[in-house]
Amino acid sequence: MKELRDPAALRRLLGEIEGKVRGIGRAPRLMEVCGTHTMALFKSGLTPLLARAGVEMVSGPGCPVCITPNVIHEAAIAILTRTKDVTLAAFGDMTRVPTRNGSLQTAIPARGSRLRIVYSPEEALDEARREPERPVVFFGAGFETTIPAIAFTVRRAAEEGLRNYSVLPALWLVPPALRAVLEGGEVAVDGFIYPGHVSAVIGIEPYEFVAREFGVPGAVAGFEPGDILLAIRSVLEQMAEGKPRVALEYSRAIGRDGNPVARALMAEIFEPYDAYWRGLGKIPGSGLRFREAFAGFDAGPRFGLETTGPDRDLAGCRCGEVLRGVIRPEGCGLFGKKCQPDSPLGPCMVSYEGACLIHFKYGPARRARA
Repeated sequence: MKELRDPAALRRLLGEIEGKVRGIGRAPRLMEVCGTHTMALFKSGLTPLLARAGVEMVSGPGCPVCITPNVIHEAAIAILTRTKDVTLAAFGDMTRVPTRNGSLQTAIPARGSRLRIVYSPEEALDEARREPERPVVFFGAGFETTIPAIAFTVRRAAEEGLRNYSVLPALWLVPPALRAVLEGGEVAVDGFIYPGHVSAVIGIEPYEFVAREFGVPGAVAGFEPGDILLAIRSVLEQMAEGKPRVALEYSRAIGRDGNPVARALMAEIFEPYDAYWRGLGKIPGSGLRFREAFAGFDAGPRFGLETTGPDRDLAGCRCGEVLRGVIRPEGCGLFGKKCQPDSPLGPCMVSYEGACLIHFKYGPARRARA
């Protein structure tokens, strides 16, 4: 781990990257799919150093809090405010997303109802076990990284006969979103840095269509500064050779095949469907919903809620364009003015993985304030 953070080693990698850019003859634009990569790049100071080396990094739709449409956030608010004696459990970031109906943190619960911030879906399941007469809903948001854990709680609830437990699903699949970005054609992407934690579950095969169909190279990266630079170097090598593929630059932690057990659990409980993403619209096969055998655990129909539909962003919020890589956060007129971390107008300023929050905390806006 020390080598992946060693300043001298990082400088050498940056020098190699600069040399490869000169060999390519133009400044490549790479998209880091994952918000955790965006945070790592900015927090370590690599983003401006890469720009000096000739590499433009663009944030992608890799924040599950951010890409979840407001219609689902509003459904969670409806559960809390319209149903008596219910517990709604959610990850902390999900409780601060602003909608036309406020946020979960500002919502006034119905009589006897409560909001509980949890760190894992298992905590919500434990809550259901402790109070079997009380409905407990887990606001389940995430990519392939967290979906297996959510599926596990549903299977366990079914085995234990816990009928008071349900999940409001906001479950997203990364590869279909990459296809949507490429087919949308709004941003010319020369390469992708793929998320290490998602890849730990799905492996590398689901990304191979990017190289095969679009001729765009990519590499799976871990989350240390050296991990990301190694992946960027690999993508540039692929560009120079004209041989796009999916490189695995995180082999110390994951294998090429991912986690078959986790994927099987996901497939047992959920099935793909054409889902709406904030900013990207309806993407074929990009969301997961309950299979018929487990449909009774879906909080949407259980509470009679609308959970699908196009964006309902607040006026002026350009989070959707940020998620597509069309603009940087600084391109939004609200950024750093009306929209700040303590008064967000969109989820990109809420989530730890949100590009607007990251740019505000570590980007040019911070340097200007200093």
